[in-house]
Amino acid sequence: MKQTLSTIATLLAIACAMPAQAQFAKPEDAIKYRKASFNVMAAHFGRLGAMANGRVPYDAKAALDNAEVVAVMAKLPWAAFGEGTDKGDTRAKPEIWKESAKYKDAADKMQAEIVKLNTAAKAGNIDALKVAFGPAAASCKACHDAFRKD
Repeated sequence: MKQTLSTIATLLAIACAMPAQAQFAKPEDAIKYRKASFNVMAAHFGRLGAMANGRVPYDAKAALDNAEVVAVMAKLPWAAFGEGTDKGDTRAKPEIWKESAKYKDAADKMQAEIVKLNTAAKAGNIDALKVAFGPAAASCKACHDAFRKD
C-alpha cells in the first residue's frame, strides 16, 4: 500500500508541475488517464462503502489507507477533460463541456465530500465513516447522473 501511495503521490506531483494540456500528447491519452484515475478511485471508494454498509468487517487501518488513496485520486482526473476529449472511448456526456461551470461545481463538491470522508477515516471509528460515506457517495452519484453516459 505504501508503494501505491508513493506512486500516486509522484504522479500527482508530476501532474501538478506541468500545464494541463502538456500532460497529454493526444486527446486519447487524456481519456485513458481520466478513466484510469476514476477506476482506481472507484475501487478504493468501493472498499470504504463495503465497510460503511456492513458488507465487510470494519478495519480502521484499511479504511484510512483506502480513504487516502481516494483523496489523492479525487484530484487527478479533472485536468483530462480538455479540448478534443469529448469524443472517442468515453462515457462523458457533452454537458461537461457545454455546462463547464456546473461540472466544475459538481467536481468541487465531490472533492469536498472526499476530504470529509478522509477526515472521518482518520477518526478510526465506523460511525464517523458511515456519516461521511453517504454524502460522498451522493456527490459521486449526482455527477454520474448529470455527466456520465451509462
